Amino acid sequence: MTEICDRAIAERIDAIAFGDLFLADIRAYRETQLKPTGLEPLFPLWEIPTDSLARDMIAGGLRAKLACVDAKQLPASFAGRDFDASLLHELPPETDPCGERGEFHTCVYDGPMFTAPLPLQAGEIVHRDGFVYADFQ
Repeated sequence: MTEICDRAIAERIDAIAFGDLFLADIRAYRETQLKPTGLEPLFPLWEIPTDSLARDMIAGGLRAKLACVDAKQLPASFAGRDFDASLLHELPPETDPCGERGEFHTCVYDGPMFTAPLPLQAGEIVHRDGFVYADFQ
C-alpha cells in the first residue's frame, strides 16, 4: 500500500476511494494507514443499505459472477453464479447482499464503466481451505 500511496502522491492524486460499506474496523484501519500520507480516504458507499445498493447496481447494468464463496457462510453451489436478482432472492437471510462480511467475492465483467464486456468463460470449481473458487477464462 505504501508503494501505491507514493505513486498516487507523485501523480498529484489527493484522495483514494474505497468501496467499504459498513465495517467500521476496516474503515478505521484505512484511515489510519492513509493519515501519514496526506491522502484523503473517501468512502462513497458508506452506510448505503446493502439490499438496495445490490439491487441498484444490478438495475444500473453491473454484471458480475461470484468468483469465491466462503463455504462456512454459503452453499458451494453459489460459486460461479451470476450476481443478479435471482441470486439476491436466494441468499440466506443472514447473508449480506453485497458480501460485505466475506460471504462471497465477485468478478465484475460488464457495466456502465466498461467500454466492452470482458469475455468470461466458466472454468473449474475448486474447493480449497473452506472456500469455493469459480475459475473464469
